[in-house]
This record gives sequence, structure tokens and C-alpha cells, in this order.
Amino acid sequence: MARLNVSPRATGRLIALVMKALALTWRWRLDDRGGWLTRPMPGPPILWVVWHNRIGMAPQMYWKWFRRQPVAVLTSASKDGEVLAETCRHFTMEAARGSSSRRGAAALRECLTYIKKGRDVCITPDGPRGPRYRLQPGIIRLAAHTGAPLLPLHLQPARAWQLKSWDGFLIPWPFTRIDVVLDPPWTVARTTDPAELETERTRLEAVMRAGAHDYP
Repeated sequence: MARLNVSPRATGRLIALVMKALALTWRWRLDDRGGWLTRPMPGPPILWVVWHNRIGMAPQMYWKWFRRQPVAVLTSASKDGEVLAETCRHFTMEAARGSSSRRGAAALRECLTYIKKGRDVCITPDGPRGPRYRLQPGIIRLAAHTGAPLLPLHLQPARAWQLKSWDGFLIPWPFTRIDVVLDPPWTVARTTDPAELETERTRLEAVMRAGAHDYP
């Protein structure tokens, strides 16, 4: 049986259309604890932190509240990353290509380039291969190097399908409620000390884990 050879661009377009249709039924509940929506947009760059299994909700959330603020999403250098990049493009989000496991140094340089241009950068710190809810140190080093504040972003659907992938990817049910919590800014001191960076990593991981609940 012949395999269908569908381009990442076409796949990304299809996923974006499905997400937009599904999101029309969602009920959003926002808790802006950090006052992010009161800041001028566009404003100084920030680093968004969202778990890998919730990235599917992030573009619609961005379009709903943040679309005046330019943002680039860090995606892997794989074909799946290319599909995600194309999907985000349909929500006016750019893509910084690379990951912690492939082209890591190039990804860091690209993130720095976007930050220097005044763009936010959205990172899934447990991607691209996990373990799930294990915050990798790259985002802490990036925050320490640039001084850009971190935005811990929590996206929790009331009901969702949870795939049997390494990240337990979440697809919210139609007509469900999605709780969006924007935590206060998280600033990392400009340091290269490994012990200090590890302390910040474990603290941020605990905050992000506290806002994430899986589904049986």
C-alpha cells in the first residue's frame, strides 16, 4: 500500500484549521496574575514557558490575547518541528528552528536573534523528547544571559483526550473550559554559576509542575 506523501506545509495548514474550528467551542477562563495584559504591546521581549503537551493550545491563546506582541516558537529541527512551525505560522507566530537534542547551539543563537529584534520566544522546556515535565536547563541559561523575564504559562483544559505519546499530548474536548494562568514574571540573575542556575531550574520546574494535571 502506497504511503501518502503530505508536505509539512499542507499538514500544518490542516492542523491550524482544525484547531481554529475546535477552539471556537472552547470556553476560556483567564487568570492574569502577572498583569501581562496591562503592559504595552509590543513591549520588551519575554520568554514564554509552556509544557510540551500543551503547545497545541498556545497558538489560539496567543491569537486571543497576545497577537499584537510578536513571538517566535522554538521548534525542533525534525519534520514534526516543521509541521509545528507551519501550524504556528497560521496564527502569525514565527518559528525558531532547533532543539536541545538537534542543532541546540544554533537554536540558542536563533533565540538570541529574535530577542534582540524585540520578539518574545516561546519554549517547551521538556521538549523535544522529555522526560515529561522535566525542565531542561536551556531556558534558564537563556534567561540568565539575556535578562529577559520568564512567563510561566499554565494551560489546563477541564476535559481532554491525552495521547499515549511521551509527553501525553492534550487535545481539549469540544465545548470544554480551558483555564489559562499567567504567573508573575520570573527573573533569573545574570550568572553562569552552575549551582545557582540549577536552583532556579528546580524552582521553576516545581512551579510549572504545580499547574499541570494529567488525565487518567
